[in-house]
Amino acid sequence: MKKLFCYLFLFYSLIVFGQKPLIQEDKIYNAVDTFIENPTAENLNNLNSTEKAFWKNPKPKTKNELLAIVILNCNKAYYENQFNQVQEAVASYEKAWKIYQKHRLNNYDIVEYCLKPLGNLYTILGDYDNAENTIKQYYYIANQEKNQDKKIAAILNLSNVYQNSGKIDLAIDLLEKTIRTEKLSNIQKGILWNNLGNNYLLSSKGNLMRPEIHENSKNAFELAIEHLKNEKNQSETLSNSYRNLSALNRQRENFELANSYFEKAREYFYATPNLSPRKTAKFKYEEASLLFQQKKLNESAVIIESVFKHLIPHYSIKKNSLPEQNSLYTETSLLDALDLRAEIYSKQNQPKKALEAYRLAFHIEELLANLMVYENSKIINQNRVRMRTEKCITIYDLLYQKEHKQTYLEAAFQLADQTKSSVLKSYLSKNKTASRKEKLHLEQLQNWSNIILKEQQKGELADIAKITEAIEKQNQLMLSLKKIRTENTDSEKETIDFKALFAKLEQDKAMMIEYFMGNKNLYYFIIGNNTISLNKINITDTAIPKIVQFIDYFNNSNSITNDIKDFNHFGKVAYDVLRLPQKSNYKNLIIIPDGLLCLLPFEALITKESSTTNFAQMHYLLNDYNIGYQNSAQFYLSFDKLRMTNKDKTVLGIFPVFENTPYTLTYSKDELHSIQKNFKGKYLENTEATFDNFKKNAADYSILHLSTHADAGDIVSPASIKFYDQEILYSELYNLKINPDLVVLSACETGIGKLFKSEGAMSIARGFQFAGAQNLLFSLWKVNDYTTSVFMDSFYQNIKNGQSYLEANANAKRDFLKNPNVSNTKKSPYYWSAFVYYGTLEKNEAATNYTYIILGIVFAIVLIWLLIRFRNEKPTRNP
Repeated sequence: MKKLFCYLFLFYSLIVFGQKPLIQEDKIYNAVDTFIENPTAENLNNLNSTEKAFWKNPKPKTKNELLAIVILNCNKAYYENQFNQVQEAVASYEKAWKIYQKHRLNNYDIVEYCLKPLGNLYTILGDYDNAENTIKQYYYIANQEKNQDKKIAAILNLSNVYQNSGKIDLAIDLLEKTIRTEKLSNIQKGILWNNLGNNYLLSSKGNLMRPEIHENSKNAFELAIEHLKNEKNQSETLSNSYRNLSALNRQRENFELANSYFEKAREYFYATPNLSPRKTAKFKYEEASLLFQQKKLNESAVIIESVFKHLIPHYSIKKNSLPEQNSLYTETSLLDALDLRAEIYSKQNQPKKALEAYRLAFHIEELLANLMVYENSKIINQNRVRMRTEKCITIYDLLYQKEHKQTYLEAAFQLADQTKSSVLKSYLSKNKTASRKEKLHLEQLQNWSNIILKEQQKGELADIAKITEAIEKQNQLMLSLKKIRTENTDSEKETIDFKALFAKLEQDKAMMIEYFMGNKNLYYFIIGNNTISLNKINITDTAIPKIVQFIDYFNNSNSITNDIKDFNHFGKVAYDVLRLPQKSNYKNLIIIPDGLLCLLPFEALITKESSTTNFAQMHYLLNDYNIGYQNSAQFYLSFDKLRMTNKDKTVLGIFPVFENTPYTLTYSKDELHSIQKNFKGKYLENTEATFDNFKKNAADYSILHLSTHADAGDIVSPASIKFYDQEILYSELYNLKINPDLVVLSACETGIGKLFKSEGAMSIARGFQFAGAQNLLFSLWKVNDYTTSVFMDSFYQNIKNGQSYLEANANAKRDFLKNPNVSNTKKSPYYWSAFVYYGTLEKNEAATNYTYIILGIVFAIVLIWLLIRFRNEKPTRNP
């Protein structure tokens, strides 16, 4: 009691003499101040403890208290970044921004202390969509505040995002326009010129750089130096300009000048105060790259080991040593260092050590991928994965040539297949286990993305406020989704079970050929008969042009008919280049294309050149195989079997027809009637063929058939498909609730769109795959209304007769060539080879067969039961 009285007396004395007890926000600020006096990784725990205590307190939080927590997280994030805890720094900045937004706080420079560093970290990690969204948010804030410095900072950072994500033209346009139109300080001009020069530099590669591009880059860097050399505190930017001049001369292998510029860069770099370990490591990596390019391998290796030392706590430098996997984290400088170390090992004739270094780089890549939410960022980062994959395939090929172990070929195939449609694959895999809450977040996130995309399509008429609002909503969902995913971190990379793959191919009477389009070679794996082989085609000045020359024949309906002899010749040339399997005992061929091969109709390749002008008599690959396609071998292995018998198959048909409009599809009704005579279903015509009606009914039918117009889009505009009432972007199909046996896209260009080597085309077909469709028939170019209706009639008749979708497609093409009612001109491959089938090979079994089997089993059971009963039954009369 006496103690309690003393405490109360002290408490009231403090109040009387003007010393109030600490309130909650003061406790938080004190914890921040104490930490800043001695900022160490260990002392971060005190900040975490302060924050945990704050959230545990059940009392309502005031705005002042919440702002204190925002400031705590911004400070924590800054030092986490300094301590190479990049993932933790991103999470802290995101938390600060989320609280600031949610509670509409103010009186704090959230742009300078949160959004700018957060946007930069997203860029460093390759999370370009988040980076762009974040920067656009603070550009909008700066614009409203009329803050010129923050606007220019946003423009500079946005140009970095464009540059790193491959949108070099956008970056150059943005920077040139800013220099030309904005009122700028000397420092701003210098930094802008440096960024612009870097983009000029990246717009060309190697010795192929045009003289005017080289001159533009050189002038830009020199202008940057001119503007910055007399300004205070600009040593780091000056160092960057000299580093860029060094890189410019490295491209032309002018190493004497490159080394000279790098030495100047070094002088300015180490004159910069408070250099972070990451910045030092990045500088040393560039030094190692310069040495490597000059074939100074040992010196380069020593510098790389110092990079590891700067970035990895407790890393000990030993000869030829690599970091432990459990010491790695999400850091792109580490990734670059490991890749370079692998190349050094390769040059030093240590292929297995090179593979080990690449394996560690792949591990970091997976960690980075797990941080990303947006599809576009994941796809862009796959380009880096593919470059590493190509180098690994080359090493495995060399090892196989020396040791003849099939495990090397399997490892190479495993890596190649993992790059195929990996974003789509990951989405479908996670969707099976995702919670309802996570699925809802993903759906809403995609909806906001579509709103932004559609608004951006309006160009100068776009509503900037609407886009900004959508970005804000999207950002809130993204942060919430990340939190959900941290609570459920289960993610296991799927690998190919080769025993299962061989068995399935044998069961399907099929061979598989998978292509991997690298920068130097086109690799192809042939799998079948329990064997796997690896071959390559040098991507020379002639190989790819020969393939392109064949694809170009399908640009319009006249190209082939106007030049039948040359088509026959170049069809054979392309066939020889691609080295497809010769006709064998296997009747089915599964092709996993890559890059521009996704646009090639393999069925129309010519296996034997002839002088005939009769299209039906030409020697097509179609004559040797039923050809099907897949996104990857993993897709082929993991897809479900067909679930319905022919008796159960029903069709939802979408036939807008567009009568009395410039878009009229005259033969679409013939197509409708030919399908109707084979399958029951619901057929929506004209005004009934709306997107809403499609969504309402799609889940109830096993085959979805869309006979309409579609467009592949271009670099700016995404692929789209027309319903009667509206045009739908491919990404708007992602959230459909469907699980059909088959989707038939009887429209133009439904399988093409913006093409990525790793992921394929951003097409209408991809939209349906995201929605859950496993088996699809779609087109590679603009299809003819009449010939499509003839083809579809045969295709559905074949399905009704019990053929698999693969066989139905192949035989419909053969039927088309034999059809006496189709003219020779219309039998050009342009008209029949447009439709390709991606999906499973399982054959449909007629419903009646199942009925007879079930009846037979029931009859046998009854018969056995009667026999047993008869034997056990006692006689009722004595003899």
